[in-house]
Amino acid sequence: MDQALTMARMTPSSRSTSEVDRLLAYQPLTVLPPVPAERRRVVVSWAQHLSEVRAAQRLRYQVFAEEMGARLSTTVPGHDIDLFDNYCEHLLVRDEVTQQVIGTYRVLTPVQAQRVGSTYSDTEFDLTRLRGLRERMVELGRSCVHKDYRQGAVIMLLWGALGEFMTRNKLDTMIGCASIPMLHNGVISGDVAASIWRQVQTTHLAPIEHQVRPRLPLPVERLDDSLDVEPPALIKGYLRLGAKVLGAPAWDPDFNAADLPMMMRIAELQPRYRKHFLGA
Repeated sequence: MDQALTMARMTPSSRSTSEVDRLLAYQPLTVLPPVPAERRRVVVSWAQHLSEVRAAQRLRYQVFAEEMGARLSTTVPGHDIDLFDNYCEHLLVRDEVTQQVIGTYRVLTPVQAQRVGSTYSDTEFDLTRLRGLRERMVELGRSCVHKDYRQGAVIMLLWGALGEFMTRNKLDTMIGCASIPMLHNGVISGDVAASIWRQVQTTHLAPIEHQVRPRLPLPVERLDDSLDVEPPALIKGYLRLGAKVLGAPAWDPDFNAADLPMMMRIAELQPRYRKHFLGA
């Protein structure tokens, strides 16, 4: 674990002015060198400056809009930006040689969630049943990895840094929306999401006291939920760690995805992963 990790000291007033936005206007992502995946070295850190946040937002735009076809409303062309970004800590993984940001998460702490008035998940789900957890609950979001680096090492670095962050700040619960793309075999359909929901609700559904309801439900009852499909790699990873699914998926038309509400509690982390993520 990088012992130099520190929380980003960035306030909304220091992050977003029209002058800075103009200075940091969109520049195309650097073309990555053709280095074999096993030879690439990557490092993890927390964003300390707006320019680093912009790099993460450019990566998010590349993955979500250009690769996945999301329809994003943004204040800076070529960047994925929303109102929560100014209140979040941004975790980055870089290629050590090029310094290109090739992986990212954003983290909304309980204090900052109070300042902004909600979490992103609140906009998609009724989280009333989680009110007793909020004081020590962080929201994870906008996770993505550059397509040339999706071999596992990047997400492991991100998860390790998140575990250290949770321990250092005495936080015990992580929530977030895990996306399932609606595009399957060239056709936009909710059948894959319905089929994944059918699988996980029998094996990984949270107890009733923590279940939530989608504000815009995916109409799973009208979809084919019999497909033999696996959850996306990130969702499978969360479930292996011990995460629970909090309820049925919401439909996110802007991101062309179905979102599963998920929660990971540190106390429920699978023992074989505790040492790696918590150092215990």
